[in-house]
Amino acid sequence: MTAWYAAVDLGASNIKAIVGDEDGTVVSRARRRTPRGPDGDAVADAMVAATRAALDDAGVAPTAVVRCGVGSIGPLDKAAGELGRSANLGPNVDRVPLADPLGELLDAAVTVINDANAGVIGERFYADRSPDDMAYLTISSGIGAGVAVDGRVLSGWDGNAAEVGHDTLEVGGISCGCGAEGHWEAYCSGKNIPRHARYVHETEGVPTELPLDEIDAKDVFDAAGEDPLADRVIERMQAFNAAGIADLVHAYAPLVVYVGGAVARNNPERIVDPVRERLPELVMTNVPELRLTSLGDEAVVRGALAAAITAADRSQLRP
Repeated sequence: MTAWYAAVDLGASNIKAIVGDEDGTVVSRARRRTPRGPDGDAVADAMVAATRAALDDAGVAPTAVVRCGVGSIGPLDKAAGELGRSANLGPNVDRVPLADPLGELLDAAVTVINDANAGVIGERFYADRSPDDMAYLTISSGIGAGVAVDGRVLSGWDGNAAEVGHDTLEVGGISCGCGAEGHWEAYCSGKNIPRHARYVHETEGVPTELPLDEIDAKDVFDAAGEDPLADRVIERMQAFNAAGIADLVHAYAPLVVYVGGAVARNNPERIVDPVRERLPELVMTNVPELRLTSLGDEAVVRGALAAAITAADRSQLRP
């Protein structure tokens, strides 16, 4: 008899849900837009709806699911199974229940982990060869990392270890969505690249033809090679990304760093390749191999599935 597992990826823009078997084979998928606004329960309802749709597509009853995994943007309250106030969901979303609504749907235990931790677990579970010391870095709406040291994922008491997107790379720099200044995420995340562009235009006087009040991150990348401001912003991002990854390497000594997230996946020649070239000049210890994620845009949700499958097996890499 097949043991079924469910998994959810709660991102700032989208919610993904999948159903798979004990081998990690995905049999169905569903997706919803992440609701915006002050109601955290609306986000939870969208997660439940996506999960129910994936179950219906697979022909699997909710009660047949053994366990569910959730990979979520942070900050997490791991003990409560909730997402706390997240800058990526808007300033008025106080808390989002994660474990309880899905547990009620499935009548099963729910494992809640940081999305980047899910990325580490997914790469380890699905890749042919992954070392015990590795990291998964997501550069998307926000920036975060999941880290495995000696074969163990570093979760932290509250589930928020390795929140490297909030490393300070420039004292007194651009304000981050969390309220602090100079964080990595404030310069290089998809949500904040337009603000970075406006900052450079105002402080350095770099000319541009971009409509700065209306641009998004894609506009900046599309203008590369044709617009001086786009080129300058990308140059600065490459320097900040290299510094941030060097800090990650010095802190955790990974042999491999997988890089995922929409910004990195859609622009590897401007995000991943330049950092690979710069790291030897910045790292005084072992220079890791830098790889684009092998799981595409499903790194988090498939990692959450792997976390659910391996939760009871203490020989496996786990949160």
